[in-house]
Amino acid sequence: MRKAIRCLLSLAVLIGTASAGTASATAATAAKPKATDIKDRILAIPGMSLVQEKPVDGYRFFVLNYTQPIDHQHPSKGTFQQRLTLLHKSVERPTVFFTSGYNVSTDVRRSEPTQIIDGNQVSMEYRFFTPSRPQPADWKKLNIQQAANDQHRIFKALHKIYDQNWIATGGSKGGMTATYYRRFFPDDMDGTVAYVAPNDVNNDEDSAYDRFFRTVGTAQCRKDLATLEREALLRRGEMVKRYTQWAKENKQTFKVVGNVDKAYEVLVTDLVFGFWQYQPAATACAEVPKKTASTDELWKWIDKIGGFNSYTDQGLETNMPYYYQAGTQLGEPGYKYDHLKDLLRYPGINNSRTFVPRDIPMKFEKNAMRDVDRWVRHNAERMMFVNGEWDPWSSEPFRLGAGSEDSYVFKVPGGNHGSNIAKLREADRKKATERLLDWAGLDVAPGAKVTPQAPFDKKLDKRDETRLQMLRP
Repeated sequence: MRKAIRCLLSLAVLIGTASAGTASATAATAAKPKATDIKDRILAIPGMSLVQEKPVDGYRFFVLNYTQPIDHQHPSKGTFQQRLTLLHKSVERPTVFFTSGYNVSTDVRRSEPTQIIDGNQVSMEYRFFTPSRPQPADWKKLNIQQAANDQHRIFKALHKIYDQNWIATGGSKGGMTATYYRRFFPDDMDGTVAYVAPNDVNNDEDSAYDRFFRTVGTAQCRKDLATLEREALLRRGEMVKRYTQWAKENKQTFKVVGNVDKAYEVLVTDLVFGFWQYQPAATACAEVPKKTASTDELWKWIDKIGGFNSYTDQGLETNMPYYYQAGTQLGEPGYKYDHLKDLLRYPGINNSRTFVPRDIPMKFEKNAMRDVDRWVRHNAERMMFVNGEWDPWSSEPFRLGAGSEDSYVFKVPGGNHGSNIAKLREADRKKATERLLDWAGLDVAPGAKVTPQAPFDKKLDKRDETRLQMLRP
């Protein structure tokens, strides 16, 4: 082969010597100019296609599809289209790889690390969340290693264009996703920032949640919530009647859970979790309805905290991939509600198996989270975990061990599931910002004030108002 190539090269030289002008003209005609527009460069990536470009000041924003193998271990067995977005600033800036662990938002938003490093942002939709669901759906292909491979392939494809430092980030299940990605591909990212990411190492041992609910907030607030939950079940008859009417008017059904009464009971047992997960405790405790509250008041508060659509078939369908993963690898919180025991009709119903159709098999893999936890303790490098003091999901956090390097765990005082770097104590905020800028390859002048490199933008940096009202991270 090499001899043949040398012969061809020799022939080319001879032809060039004989007719240099003709050859030059032909070469000039045949040469294709390299794409310079960022959209053209992105779409030149094999498997990448454009869904939409949206206007945004100071950036280019693309909604894209990328062709992924259904099974990365057997790529010949079919593909699916995975949705992602790209917020482009400059190929000279670092890039943040954001994951929510759920659907990707097609609204133009910056994550906190993207604002801090003033970079680009790639956001990936998690596999099996529609429309990024293979057809037919082989649910056995929904696991953390397949998802990490999705992320790795996207990174490898885009790193050819965005070759500066990369930071992985995400909140809640997105923070879990960013952590799992580092476990399977530790060399892809230059740093990871995982917000309020639970770490359920042993799914059969959840006493940490019981300790949390016994001590969180004030004794009076805890007492008021417990009283309200009992009252909600004591009024089950009138509430379920109203719930049934609501479902009829809104075309909601309850085939997966079983019936409207079961859905209502699950909703009530979730209230304490949802309250501490999302509510600003400084004001929300005073807003908990009293035992004497009207049915209207009770209904509105339960809907605000839990959401009556949470356990309908329509509400469950959107997030079924999460429940499947919770029941097969991620684990899920189990906590006691002894004060409701005498009022329960369906004890033990509040778990992921209830929320996934029975025709989808589920078998729990005990070693999946143990493996990740062990890796973080012994191998974490340039990783940051930001938790909330009053966030129930932070009851079982990631912890660092002797083998971790340049890695940190921070806690926001009184913080809930919306905890972030900006809400840390000043010393922690400064430290976290310094490390993130360093991981992104950005220098901070000695003595300079450590602040985000991009100013806050009320549109770009607005927190996603979509409520995750169900008991999920």
